[in-house]
Amino acid sequence: MIRSRPRTTAAAGATRASALPDVPTVAESGAPGFEASAWFGLVAPANTPAPVLAKLQGDVEAILKMPDVQKRFTELGAEPGTLSGETFGKFLADETAKWTRIIRESGAQVD
Repeated sequence: MIRSRPRTTAAAGATRASALPDVPTVAESGAPGFEASAWFGLVAPANTPAPVLAKLQGDVEAILKMPDVQKRFTELGAEPGTLSGETFGKFLADETAKWTRIIRESGAQVD
């Protein structure tokens, strides 16, 4: 049996994936405003001293710039990046509001 490789028809993120620059986004394909992505975040307790947070952020940024780490992220179709604590906090609030609205409007229920 010959199996064909899956064909990527659209990228779910707000922008085209760097690994697949010729693949349009869902928004470009006819669903304006669509954007969904998987992400990971590193958080610390609220009272963590600023120098400790700065060190953690610097270390994470350095690791994400390592060629072998960059290569592995690319193999997985991911694009690593970092946000400052304040910017990440806003991102979390925006994501929570967006998905809360979508879930409510969809009528989804927990069984």
